[in-house]
Amino acid sequence: MATRWAGVVAFGVAEQWIDRAEQELCVVLPSAYRDELRLYNGGEVELAEDDVWTLYSVLDPSDRKRLSRSAPGLVRENTTAREWTGFPEAAIAIADDGAGNRLIFRVIEGRCEDSVWLWDHETAALSYVAASFGELRSE
Repeated sequence: MATRWAGVVAFGVAEQWIDRAEQELCVVLPSAYRDELRLYNGGEVELAEDDVWTLYSVLDPSDRKRLSRSAPGLVRENTTAREWTGFPEAAIAIADDGAGNRLIFRVIEGRCEDSVWLWDHETAALSYVAASFGELRSE
């Protein structure tokens, strides 16, 4: 699947805030995803023409500017996603398309799989997107 990275947030996030998000979500995030959070902490990815997804940032309360740029954050977005009927119990949402659909990592024994999936909010179906988060950055 051809993808394009766009609208990257101007600054990354410190490791301590990623660690905190993992603790609150009770998961270990994939290393490629953690790397992107450290560098960009959010932004957008285009999976196909006119198919733009907003990537969730990790909440960074270190100063007012970072707090406002990173809110509501990955943890809160997952709290919201879990309220949707049919959202997978063992999943972490990492992005949305503005229409209710989510990009997710599936979780097995507290660890997120590397592969990225699309969860359709109308059918609760999962569709494979990429083998790893890093593949979403390919042009």
